[in-house]
Amino acid sequence: MPPTRANMNHTVSEGRKPKSYPRRFAALAAAGLCLLGGSRAGAQLTLRDAFREADRAAYANRVAAGNTRAQGAQALGALKGVLPSVRVEAGYLRTTDPIGVFGSTMRQRSVTQENFDPQRLNYPSATSNYQGGIVLEQPLVNADAFSGRRAAVHATDAARASEEWKRLSTRVDVVRAYFGAVLAAERVTTLQAAARAAHAHAAQAEAMVKQGLVTRSDALLAGVRAGEMDGQLAEAEGGAATARRQLAVVLGRDGTVPADLGTRPLLPSSERIRAEVAPDTAADPQSSRSDVRAAAEGLAAARDDKARARSTLLPRLNGFARYDWNSPTRLYAGDRNWTVGVMGSWSPFAGPGELADIKSADARAATAQAQADAARANAKLEDEQTRTALTVALTRLGIAERAAAQSAEAHRIVSRKYDGGLASVVELLDAQAVETQSALALSEARWGTIVGGAARRLALGIDPATLATLDATNTVTEVNDHAAE
Repeated sequence: MPPTRANMNHTVSEGRKPKSYPRRFAALAAAGLCLLGGSRAGAQLTLRDAFREADRAAYANRVAAGNTRAQGAQALGALKGVLPSVRVEAGYLRTTDPIGVFGSTMRQRSVTQENFDPQRLNYPSATSNYQGGIVLEQPLVNADAFSGRRAAVHATDAARASEEWKRLSTRVDVVRAYFGAVLAAERVTTLQAAARAAHAHAAQAEAMVKQGLVTRSDALLAGVRAGEMDGQLAEAEGGAATARRQLAVVLGRDGTVPADLGTRPLLPSSERIRAEVAPDTAADPQSSRSDVRAAAEGLAAARDDKARARSTLLPRLNGFARYDWNSPTRLYAGDRNWTVGVMGSWSPFAGPGELADIKSADARAATAQAQADAARANAKLEDEQTRTALTVALTRLGIAERAAAQSAEAHRIVSRKYDGGLASVVELLDAQAVETQSALALSEARWGTIVGGAARRLALGIDPATLATLDATNTVTEVNDHAAE
């Protein structure tokens, strides 16, 4: 019986026949690795681990935390004009100044009749005095200090809210980078299966050329397509390494060492993704967005700072009390003196510096008002944008699922036609390419839907860390979900 494509296929090893499809290659490989190397998979970086590490070490989070601490220190400094202060003084002088000599003698309580001798008063001998003192000062009425303190407290609250917003935003970056690295790894797996299938087609075509079943051009086309798959695979492998390094940088690590996601991580199944992100999170209980709170606190701080600048024109009232010791021989010796008093002061105009401060504070308040208005408007806009984007992502996911199923079936049909001599190698290669691209598009759609869900939560002020339930693990259940799709 003369050879035909149908019986020729039996002369080619089963590994060359394109009966398995890229998604199923990935699923079977991952299942075997899961069953044979479960202990290694357990050591991989999970999304929960990534969230915890980013909260602690991500560069943006560390910068925001430092800014919050610095602002908190400024709030403590603003208490200077409100709380009392204690000061210890010590000094020594030796003088022949008539007033200085007589004053020191009186402070030392050592005045005698001889000290009133005119000659001695006019030309005293040098006198030494050790002076020690303890001074308590208590601000009583300083309107600018109280306003400044309130401004500093609001500024600290704004910094805390900004730090919280940065932490939530970083978690979205973690979701994007983590599943981006998983997507890159899955792309490598898919293209590895596609490359194996393409080389099997090329080997089969070469064998058929020798039997006279196909032309030399068919084998050449198959070889070209196999080379194209190898090129895409090399690019995907480089992209996977880069994606893991990008994830490491997002987590606050040195980007020279890629993050370890374990062996062949897989994206969550479409059903798991839908179950997590499809429900409308807008109905969930939530607090206001922390960036809007930060802007509101910043506005309050600017208004209090404006009041502080204007309060510098008001009178001030401060109290004080002090103990003094004066001795000719040593510090804090001799009889003790005490003084208590209240001091009022008013500078209705201290120069153009105060006017500049007032105008600058007015401008900062106007800027803070605009920033608060912009934050509220931006929050509303992002609410609408993320709702639309998530809806589109879910729609694309459904389309990608149908396309992947249809392209896999089309590849199967064309393969059977090719086996029976009813289809050309070009049709077979095109069917395989469409299936591969559909599988890659489905992975991309999964990733886009996850990222869309994280962005939606952030826009609503909900913690994106709730997506930790989508941890990508190489479980048999997850592999079966992928195989079924």
